[in-house]
Amino acid sequence: MLWLVDHPLAFFVATFSLLVVSTRIGVLARMRGHKLTSADRAEFDLVRNAMFTLLGLMVGFAISMAVSRYDLRESYEEAEANAIGTEYLRLDLMPPEVSAPARALLRTYVGERIAFYRDRDPDLQAKNDVQTAETMNALWAAIAPEAKASQTQITALVASGMNDVLNSQGYTLAAWRNRLPIEVWLLLILIAAGCNFLIGFGAERLSPATHAILPVTAALAFLLIADVEGPHNGLVQVQPVNLEDVAAAMREK
Repeated sequence: MLWLVDHPLAFFVATFSLLVVSTRIGVLARMRGHKLTSADRAEFDLVRNAMFTLLGLMVGFAISMAVSRYDLRESYEEAEANAIGTEYLRLDLMPPEVSAPARALLRTYVGERIAFYRDRDPDLQAKNDVQTAETMNALWAAIAPEAKASQTQITALVASGMNDVLNSQGYTLAAWRNRLPIEVWLLLILIAAGCNFLIGFGAERLSPATHAILPVTAALAFLLIADVEGPHNGLVQVQPVNLEDVAAAMREK
């Protein structure tokens, strides 16, 4: 299930197929079951309308959750860029033998953080994670001896800034791991399948075009949610524009 959510186009095909099959099952159930009387029809319409209302609420709820997660990832990208840029400037306050290697490491680090947002290949992502962890350890090791030897307000300020740099990476990673619960997806799909079943069951005549309207609409909604909610796959992605600006400023200074 999670693999499908991480591949929105495959998820669209799977959900569309499932919903079409649900509608067809409803048609077969109507053809082999009893015909709805006028009294049954009123009760059936009430249930069907309630199901459609519930589906609309659930889709809106899921889109809201997906967009909030996307906005959070964007906010953390901006915060990470600000932390790196600020620490790069604060290193001016340190002795040259400390600031020069630390700045070189920060330039390497910001490149690795940009790659974190750009790389979609799992192998490249895993390699980048290892490299980023090594660079983070080296960054702290670059300033820790000076901070211990000279415990002044200036070194405390630089150490605090480096701590913000390292913490921001953790916050970003946590935001990217914060996904829409699978239970929400299952409930969405079950409600949509139920609505399509009721359409097939309640329709006296169902043309192929009408047959496909709700499956296409619901599957497109699911595609949008999965695309916005997925951090590495799909068309809607958080772009490291702020990190790239910081990297450009580092090259100029």
